[in-house]
This record gives sequence, C-alpha cells and structure tokens, in this order.
Amino acid sequence: MQLLKNTLEIGLEKPVKILHVTDSHIAFADEYDDERKHELAKRFESPERVEYLKEQIAYSKENCDVLVHTGDLMDFVSHANTIKAREILADEHIFFIAGNHEYSQYVGEAWEDKAYRMNSYMEIERYGGFGVPMLWNTRIVGGVNIVGIDNAYQLFEDWQIHHLKKEVEKGLPIILAFHDPLFEQSLYDYHYERVPNDTCTYLTGLDEDHLARYSEFRAYQHRPDEPTLRMIEYIKSEPLIKAILTGHVHFNYLSNITPGLPQFVTGSGYEGRAREITIV
Repeated sequence: MQLLKNTLEIGLEKPVKILHVTDSHIAFADEYDDERKHELAKRFESPERVEYLKEQIAYSKENCDVLVHTGDLMDFVSHANTIKAREILADEHIFFIAGNHEYSQYVGEAWEDKAYRMNSYMEIERYGGFGVPMLWNTRIVGGVNIVGIDNAYQLFEDWQIHHLKKEVEKGLPIILAFHDPLFEQSLYDYHYERVPNDTCTYLTGLDEDHLARYSEFRAYQHRPDEPTLRMIEYIKSEPLIKAILTGHVHFNYLSNITPGLPQFVTGSGYEGRAREITIV
C-alpha cells in the first residue's frame, strides 16, 4: 500500500483519523452477467485490486476511526460486482459514496446522464443493492460530520444543497466526500502537465475559459448547470465545511478551493494508493 499522511487542524478536542480510499475498480462477472460483462471482467480483473482493498481495510481498522471510500468501488454494473460490493460495504467501518463507474453498464458505451444513472441504480437494486446509501450518505465520527454527495457526472442537484444545509444546522465540522474534484487552478494545470493533450480534466465547475481546451463532447458533458454552481458557491462560503475528499482522476493531489478549504484528491486504490488524514 502506498500511504500518504496529512494533518487537518480544525480544533477538535480528540483527534479523528480517516483513511481515504477511492477508485478500487473491482471487476467481476458471473453466470447472471452477459458476455460483454465477462469480456470487461477479463480485461480489467486483477487479483491485486482486491488484495489492495483488503490491505487498506485492515490498515484502517487497526489505525483509523473510519475508512471513507469516494466511489468507483466497482468498475461496471454486474451481478457479480454488486454482490462483491455488498460484501465489502457490509463492514460498518466503511463509509461509502458512489462514483460514475457505479452506474456504468459497459464502461463508456453510452451517454451517461441522470436517466442512465437511475436505470443503473435500479438494476443494482434488482441484484439486491449495496446495502448502503449510494446517492447521499452521512455519518458522525468523533464529533466530525462526514457528508457524502453523489456528483458522479460532475453535477450537483438542488435537493443535495437542501440536505447539505440541513447537515450544517447540526453545528458540527463537516468533511465532504464526493467522487469528482472541484475545479481549482493548480489542479487543472497539474492535470495538463501530466497529460498535455487530454480532452478534459474531469473536474466539476469549470467556466467557459477553462472548458475551451476540452473536446466539444467533453465540454458539453462537463459544463456546470445552475444547481452545480450554487452548490459550489455554498461549499466555498460555509465555514463549517472544513475539507473535501475526492478521487476520480487517479493521482494524488492537495489543493485549496479557498484559503481555508483543502481538497484532498487521492490516487487510485486499485494501485494501492490511500491517504490517512488525522483531524485535530
């Protein structure tokens, strides 16, 4: 396991330790899945992915108060992946919020929007579900309110803003957990330093100037709507929101959305990456 360690100072009386894991991308198919899903499983299945996840869970149980997984636990929707995910998430030590691959039927074969997401969600439910919330999740750990929000398609929704404001009313410091990072200039620049000719950076909340480098398809896909912009402004302005945990881009990065709001982007769990954050 490749472990990063960070400290977040917010004035807690007693430290809280979080292990942040994301993008495990487990890939399985069984007799209930069609041939295309079996082909995907053969292409992406790797014993190391599950072994890394087991190692991360074991480390977290021994050293941390909670493991926060910010999505893409599985690589695509299949009966076998759903069963495996439910087994993993039955562990109450793990806090989970969905990523885009939780809804991907065949990995990039179709336009993915809210209707596509809900169709996939219902298929997962037909398989028995994950046993935990996928779209919205909260848990109080040691006086810290961890709030998970599904933004799998680089969008937020009005109902999520409403629920987040209700969480703020509890008066506890909040750690947000979602899959897609918020736009921040240094993160945007770092992505293009790594991959100069990429068609997008997979960030949420870009303006038109920053979308100009995107392909036409990606710009349309990632252009923020009004609820998304309102959510981002609320996140930036709410003093009880102390940090953001995200993944999706498969590399480690630490950026500041505002001077007092760090965004911890953690690399791919399937390559053994994890981040331990000690909140004091």
